[in-house]
Amino acid sequence: MRRFTYEAKAGGEMAGIEFGDPIKPFSAVWLHATGFNGMTYQSLLAPLGLRQRVAALDMRGHGRSTLQAKPGRMKSWKRHRDDVIEWLEKEAPQGVILGGHSMGGCVALLVAGKRPDLVKGLVLADPVIMSKSVYFWQHILSPISFLLRRNAMARQAKKRRAEFGSFRETLESYTGRGAFKSWREPFLADYLLDGIERTDHNSADSDEQTWRLLCEPKWEAATFAAQRNRPWGALRRVKKHHIPMTILRPTRDSVISDKVRARLILSYPAMMMKAVRGTTHFLPMEAPYEVRDQLSAFLARLVERFTLEEDAFVERSLKVRRRGSR
Repeated sequence: MRRFTYEAKAGGEMAGIEFGDPIKPFSAVWLHATGFNGMTYQSLLAPLGLRQRVAALDMRGHGRSTLQAKPGRMKSWKRHRDDVIEWLEKEAPQGVILGGHSMGGCVALLVAGKRPDLVKGLVLADPVIMSKSVYFWQHILSPISFLLRRNAMARQAKKRRAEFGSFRETLESYTGRGAFKSWREPFLADYLLDGIERTDHNSADSDEQTWRLLCEPKWEAATFAAQRNRPWGALRRVKKHHIPMTILRPTRDSVISDKVRARLILSYPAMMMKAVRGTTHFLPMEAPYEVRDQLSAFLARLVERFTLEEDAFVERSLKVRRRGSR
């Protein structure tokens, strides 16, 4: 794993991590959920680096990125979309497989909608795609839009504890609780590597320490509330340009309602909508192999140019033959 930074045109840096041969062009890029960072998904992505060069980005206001993040100016995820497009234009102009979780999945779709030339395929883990009526009210009636922005997720994020006395205290306060209850190892520890930072100036071994969330609660709240997005318009362009797309949807607590699911399938018949049993909205942390398999299949077909027959599943027996048996 290697870290990198990209100096944006408007000032500040976008940070990220990458895997694979640095001489090769990027083949796949992953975008994180609200409040998280690219490092959160490193155990999911690292094995893909044995085949291709892949990256995970820290979007504005998250992780190690230092792009300006003023909550009052955050109205939609178009800002994240444009940041990602700028990075792709410079670092991967040949196009990549774009994947993402939750907000990252929606942002990936928005990127494909605006710049289909930069996206070879989409792998989206429970992307935030709501009904058309929600986006209608967000765009048409600003007073109602203001009320809609005050959603439960935004209120909860704004109240989130921002400071801790040590890295261990942070890890212990999150382990087995709330949204982190169902996470496999090492996702929580990886999230915290780029999710908190020590801000005091005491000695390294001092008992008096201050650790602070890198994604400020006010910015996280503003991001949750910034829903003046146009994923359905982006979907039309994705369909027009025949961009392959797979959506992985959990069987519990999905942000994609049953009605939206049905409408997505009708809107884009070529899309694959796959339910992942026993998972929640935090599907990548609960079933990382499912996400990795989809990314791997897209890499095989869209980058390595394997045929469907060559990319077939491997079948093997689970029986162990004992020595001397026939």
